[in-house]
Amino acid sequence: MSVQVLYDQLIELRLPTFLEALREQQANPQYTELAFEDRLALLTDHECSRRHENRIQRNIKSAVFPMQAAFEDIDFSPARSLDRRTILELGQCNWITSRHNILVLGPTGSGKSFIASAFGNVAARHGFTVRYQRTSRLLHALTLARADGSFTALLRSLAKTNLLIIDDWMRNPITLANAQDILEALDDRFGHTATLIASQVPVSDWHLRIPDPTLADAILDRLVHNAQRIELKGESQRKLI
Repeated sequence: MSVQVLYDQLIELRLPTFLEALREQQANPQYTELAFEDRLALLTDHECSRRHENRIQRNIKSAVFPMQAAFEDIDFSPARSLDRRTILELGQCNWITSRHNILVLGPTGSGKSFIASAFGNVAARHGFTVRYQRTSRLLHALTLARADGSFTALLRSLAKTNLLIIDDWMRNPITLANAQDILEALDDRFGHTATLIASQVPVSDWHLRIPDPTLADAILDRLVHNAQRIELKGESQRKLI
């Protein structure tokens, strides 16, 4: 088999990084000192590493975060009352594997969206699929899906997402239809996936903002009872920019 035929076959097999690493080995005589198995292991490792990184980048891109927020850049200033140990433990993403929730709470401008995006970013880097949604846009998407017949498909897509981030939770009033739609989405996810809620509204006020008490009970049951709470304090981060 000629070298070019080998190259063509690697391209056909969609092994571009393997091919790139092979060419590097062929150009460097030091690799000839290695056993065949060692050279093959290096080539395979290059391909797997690149695929892993590409998968991470796809996860981050599809999440549609509102900002670039690295977990390492979370501000642990004393005024914010963040427990460093708790946050770092949550950054290991075991809560996602355990299918638990996180509630990020705090006043306007306290950095909730940054924290939520940082958790989403680190989750994507751990290999989880993530979707970031503002409440108003999620509800709008659910309403449109009901109207055009794609509601079940949207619910199925949400249910498959390892981590759903819902920002600006309960900031604006919701309708009875909104409450029914959000409960449908949470029902499919409950016990199977993890949800992160970011809200400036205290949890104690959520029930009153949902128009039907029975729906309110059901929605809060699926979000609150197994959730870790992160409460942000301090001056608005926007004033500090």
